[in-house]
Amino acid sequence: MITRLICILIGNIFGLFQTAYFYGKAHGIDIRQHGSGNSGTTNALRVLGTKAGLIVFAGDCLKCMIAVWIVRLLFGSTHTDIIYLLCLYTGAGAILGHNFPFYMGFKGGKGIAATAGMVLSFHPYFVITGVLTFFGIFFSTHYVSLGSLLVYTILYIQLVISGQLGVFPGMTQAQLIEMYLVFGCMTAMAFWKHRANIGRLIHGTESKTYLTKKNKV
Repeated sequence: MITRLICILIGNIFGLFQTAYFYGKAHGIDIRQHGSGNSGTTNALRVLGTKAGLIVFAGDCLKCMIAVWIVRLLFGSTHTDIIYLLCLYTGAGAILGHNFPFYMGFKGGKGIAATAGMVLSFHPYFVITGVLTFFGIFFSTHYVSLGSLLVYTILYIQLVISGQLGVFPGMTQAQLIEMYLVFGCMTAMAFWKHRANIGRLIHGTESKTYLTKKNKV
C-alpha cells in the first residue's frame, strides 16, 4: 500500500505543473480567463493557436511520462509483478494533479494529454490503440471530447481483455481486478470532467477543433 501511495504522490507532483497556465502567463494572459476556462491542450489551441496547443500537449504528456519512468526506475526491479499496476497509480496521480491543482483553486484541465503520456509509457499495445482511436475520431469529426471519451472506453475494454489473456505476466487475479478498478475510476473521472461536453455532443452544439485553421473560442 505504501508503494502505491508513493506512486500516486510522484505522479501528483508532476501533474501539478500546468503547462497551459504557465505558457499563457509567459504570453501575458491567464488561460483560465479565456475560452472554456480550462488549463489544458484544447483551450490553449483555441485561444493561443496551434503552436501553443502542441506545446501544451507535449508538456502535459511529458510530465506524466517522466513520472512513470521514475516509478519504473524505482520499482521496476523490486516489484516486477505489479509494475504495470504501479504505472497506472502514477498516471492516476498525475491526472489528479493536472485536473485539480491546489494552487489554482483545484481548477485545471481534463487530463487527456496527461492520459496520453501515461498510455505512451504504459505498454506498446495500448499506444497503437490509443493513437488510432483518437486521431481516427478527431480527424473524422473534429470533436476532441468525443475522441477522448472513446479512447478511454476502448482502452478500458482492451485493458480487461489483455489482463485476462495474460499480457501482464506475474499479476494475480486480485491484482488484475485492482488494475481494472484504478483505470475504471480514471475513466469515470474523464466522463465526469467532460459532462458538459457530453451534453453538447448530444444536442449537436459541441465546438469543433481544427489544427490548420482558426478555431472558435
